[in-house]
Amino acid sequence: MSDNFKVKNMDINKLKIAIQKTGRLTDKTVELLKKCGLSFELYKETLTVNCTNFPLELLMLRDDDIPNYVGNGIAQLGICGENLVLEKEADVTVLKRLNFGHCSLTIAVPNNSACKEISNLNGKKIATSYPNILAKFLKKENIKAEVIKICGSAEISPNLGLSDAIFDLVSTGGTLKSNGLKPFYTVLQSEAVLICLPGKENDDIISQLLFRISSVMKAEQNKYVVLNIEKENISKIIELLPGLKSPTVVPLAEEGWVALHSVIPETDFWEKINKLKDAGAQGILVISAEKMII
Repeated sequence: MSDNFKVKNMDINKLKIAIQKTGRLTDKTVELLKKCGLSFELYKETLTVNCTNFPLELLMLRDDDIPNYVGNGIAQLGICGENLVLEKEADVTVLKRLNFGHCSLTIAVPNNSACKEISNLNGKKIATSYPNILAKFLKKENIKAEVIKICGSAEISPNLGLSDAIFDLVSTGGTLKSNGLKPFYTVLQSEAVLICLPGKENDDIISQLLFRISSVMKAEQNKYVVLNIEKENISKIIELLPGLKSPTVVPLAEEGWVALHSVIPETDFWEKINKLKDAGAQGILVISAEKMII
C-alpha cells in the first residue's frame, strides 16, 4: 500500500499539532518535523498548514496558547516549552522531551542585592510572567513574598522600582547582565516537549509520528563511524565500540586489514576517538546519522 493511498484514506482522522508561529522554538520545531519526513510549506501569514504526505495539520500559534489548545482538544498534539505546560496547568500528557529549547526559570536580583539565601526573599516583591510556578515554589519553601504578575519584560521591573527581584526564563544570561541583574536561584530547568491530549497517547497516527521523532533524535545523539584496523587489533577495538549489538567488520583488499563500522554516542565521541587512535585505528570516517531505527 503506497503512502499516498494511506494519507487519502486517513484524512478523516487527520490530527492537528500546535506549534509556535514565531519565537525561540520555531526553527528547531520546523526542522524536527521536516527531518521526520513531513512535507509542508510555511508562509508568513499562514495560521494552518497541511502536510501533503502525512495526516497532520499544523496550527501556528502564540507559544503560551499551545498548552490550552491541546488541553481543550482543539489540537491533539503540541510542541512547546515545558515551562508553559506547568504554568498554564493544562490537562495534557507530556509524550517526549525533545532536547532543544533548553532554558531555566530563575529568580534574579539586582547586582547590589543583599539577598544571599532563599529566606531573604521574605517580604520582597517578585515580578514574573510565571505566577503559578513561582507561587507553588514560594509555598513549598514557606516564603511569603508578593508575586507581581506582568506580561513581557520582567527584567526592567527592579530598575523601575516595581519589584525587588524577577522570576523569568534565562538561557544565556545576557539579558540579565544588561539590566544589572544576576541569577539568584534556579527553580526549574525546561526544554521543548511534545504534548498530547489525554486519551490520545496510543492513537495510531500519533504513535507513527512519535516513532519518527524518536528515530531522528536517536540519530542526532549518535555518530556513525567507519575505521580501518589490522585484524590483530579487532578485539581491542570492539571493546571500545560495542555498537548497537556488535560492530560490523568488513575485509579490505589489503591483506590483514579490515574496515569496522559502528555507532558512537555523541556524549562519548571525542573520548572514544582518541582511544580508537591509541588502539591502532586509521582512516577514521565520522558520519552524521539521519535516522536510527532500533
